[in-house]
This record gives sequence, structure tokens and C-alpha cells, in this order.
Amino acid sequence: MNYSYIVRDEAVQELVDAVIWYEEQKEGLGVQFKEKFFSKLELICRYPLHYKASYKKFHEALTDQFPFLIVYDVNEKTKQITVIAIFHTSRNPKKKFKKTRLK
Repeated sequence: MNYSYIVRDEAVQELVDAVIWYEEQKEGLGVQFKEKFFSKLELICRYPLHYKASYKKFHEALTDQFPFLIVYDVNEKTKQITVIAIFHTSRNPKKKFKKTRLK
């Protein structure tokens, strides 16, 4: 059974920023990143517990071809994924969980 998903506003902004940055580096690369992100998100929705659980109950899935982690929470009751952050792997790992307080 597929889970539904929501992407928190902060994560949407991180996605937009990454797409813009990649597009500025090479035309079409931002679009490719966005496609890889949503492809991975689709896999997360199919197999939400497959990916490593780290800090507290949050899971992390590495995007294909790009150095970004999708940090998310799984709500088993509602069958919903909440994307908390889209985190570049070169950043300080302690910062990826600063946004984990679910609203």
C-alpha cells in the first residue's frame, strides 16, 4: 500500500533552492534533480520503513545521483509521510534535525 506524502514548507524551499542552483550550473540539471527527488519520494511512499531510521524516529533516503538526503517521518496510523528536510550531505549533519519538530 502506498502512503501519501506532504512536504513541509521549509523542505519545499530547500528543493526549490537546489533546483535553481543546479539549473544555474547546467541547463536541465535542475529538472533532473527534481525528477530524481520525486522518484525517490515515490519509493519512500511504497516502502517507508525500508530506509534507515536515524535521530529519534526520522528516516533518511539518499537521492540517486545527487548528494541530498530526504529526511522524513512516517505516520503509520494515517499512512502518511512527512518530508522534514532535503539536506545536502556536505552540510553539518547536526543541522539536518533542527527542523524535526512536527507541526
